[in-house]
Amino acid sequence: MTDAIDDVITQPTDTTEQLTQREAVDYHEYRRQLAWWLLNFGKNPEKGEGYAEATVRTRGYLMDRFYQWVWKQEETYTTWVSPDQADRWVDELIASDQRNSSKNNSLKAVQMLFKYQHHIHGTDEWKPPFRFTEKSTQPRDYLTQEERRKIRDASLSYGCVPDHQSVSPGARDRWQAYLAQRFEKPKNEIKLADWERANSWKIPSLVWVSMDTGLRPVEVERSVLRWVDLDNGILRIPKEESAKNTENWTVALRDRTTTYLRKWLQERATDELYDESKAIWLTREGNPYQSQSLRYLLHSLSDIAGIEYENRQMSWYTIRHSVGTYMTREEDLAATAAQMRHKSITSTMIYDQAPIEDRRDALERMG
Repeated sequence: MTDAIDDVITQPTDTTEQLTQREAVDYHEYRRQLAWWLLNFGKNPEKGEGYAEATVRTRGYLMDRFYQWVWKQEETYTTWVSPDQADRWVDELIASDQRNSSKNNSLKAVQMLFKYQHHIHGTDEWKPPFRFTEKSTQPRDYLTQEERRKIRDASLSYGCVPDHQSVSPGARDRWQAYLAQRFEKPKNEIKLADWERANSWKIPSLVWVSMDTGLRPVEVERSVLRWVDLDNGILRIPKEESAKNTENWTVALRDRTTTYLRKWLQERATDELYDESKAIWLTREGNPYQSQSLRYLLHSLSDIAGIEYENRQMSWYTIRHSVGTYMTREEDLAATAAQMRHKSITSTMIYDQAPIEDRRDALERMG
């Protein structure tokens, strides 16, 4: 758990710069204690249920912003906050140009902070005076069926190079130069293994599994070998490693996805990058994939597929939203809830909508 705490309490440089050396030490120690409590008790102190690391990391950043506001208002450093300060902070939050969803996340973060103070020191909890109204209850964006097919196809061509023996000497030399740049090694050290490595099954397996299961970024980050059951074509995600820490989940994979995942795991076993790791997928630098690296990957795949994304919220969640939308279309909300790992069917109802293709067909029938 120490590693988890260190991972979620990194504070922005602009926060540290506001504090004296001793204040910075105190604030760091305070954040360690706060993070430990949130990870172990924050969600339900009576049952000893904590929040996921990704949640604590994000909310911790927002708490930090709240503290910066408090220090500025009070003109002094403190880790003790009051409901009156929170109410005054909300007044400024109302006037900010943030999206309502961002404002609500800030409210949740500060409410978590007061929950901690209440549990540890017995002080009053704080409830926000209201929640900011969201403009839409639909997913922000999702891939259409045609786009899903294009992204799957793009993953198969992503980074591929021709067979070493099938190209002319001149072309082979150009590909050698490309691989040297890609793998950051001298051109004369490029071997046949590097050509094979360029045609890795890592990206296809990651994309196809996500297209089937709607993996959240944090689930990609946490995914480990013990989740995989190739014989039955499923992922088994244990409660303690699921995004919401609520249930054990069994998630279906299509046959082609299982084939590509098997090919990757066979390849993975020969890659020394994974010698000390149980992660299914790591970046080229040996780090778990996270939201930013996954967004970059999806944008690269979209470029290959010819999918425009400049005016879209194109993140890894776009894949997840497409799974929910089309699973509901093909099956029902119960099937979607199981595949999407929703404890409450209320969370799944957001996908109970007609995809754009169905609405277009309806217009054609209407005449």
